[in-house]
Amino acid sequence: MSEFENPPPHALLPRPIPRQSRWMLITVSALLAATALSDVFAVYAGVRLYTLVEGDFGFVAAPQGQLDAAYAQYETAGRIQISAYVPCAVMFVVWFFRMRRSTGLLAPDRFRNGPGWAIGAWFIPIANLWMPYRIALDMWGAASPLPADGEPYRSPVWPVNLWWGLFASSTLLGRYADRKFGRADTLVEVRDAVTQYMVSDALEIAAAGAAVYFVVRLTAMQWQKTTEGPYLTAM
Repeated sequence: MSEFENPPPHALLPRPIPRQSRWMLITVSALLAATALSDVFAVYAGVRLYTLVEGDFGFVAAPQGQLDAAYAQYETAGRIQISAYVPCAVMFVVWFFRMRRSTGLLAPDRFRNGPGWAIGAWFIPIANLWMPYRIALDMWGAASPLPADGEPYRSPVWPVNLWWGLFASSTLLGRYADRKFGRADTLVEVRDAVTQYMVSDALEIAAAGAAVYFVVRLTAMQWQKTTEGPYLTAM
């Protein structure tokens, strides 16, 4: 039997490392911006309600009609926040998982757990306050440029720390304000809860901005590294 009838097997070519989709990046960034805008409206509605309660009318004599209108606007702002937050959270987790999977191909030894944890970590109570952060740090390290002249290089991690610090702070304060607002029986308690909500919303606006920078920067690092040395992919 000739070699033409039974040719030797070809060597397997290296599997290209997938790049993150540009449209995924644009979508996540746009949804984060929409979430920030909903928070801006919530802060505005909160300031209006707080000013009315704290104004010249006093806590008891505030006009009921104005108070009801301000309260209704504040509840509307909350519904808008939820409508913006849910699709943003879904797309961000999808991006997070895909980025974990692709950066895992760049440096598998940097990760403690499998790619599935990039989704599951967000849904484990208490642990979701730090596990996604650890995964984000591992992805950041995996996407860092290759060593130059034998010297390892790691990109500064302050974008990860800034994003997660703001996000975790706004989440914890928001949960506390939720409980306080739900138990509020007097205008004084409503005012205090609204104050905490406004601080939480302000932190969330800053967290959204930091998240956009984190997403864009990590994606750019991943794109760059896939074109370096052994990671070079055929476009």
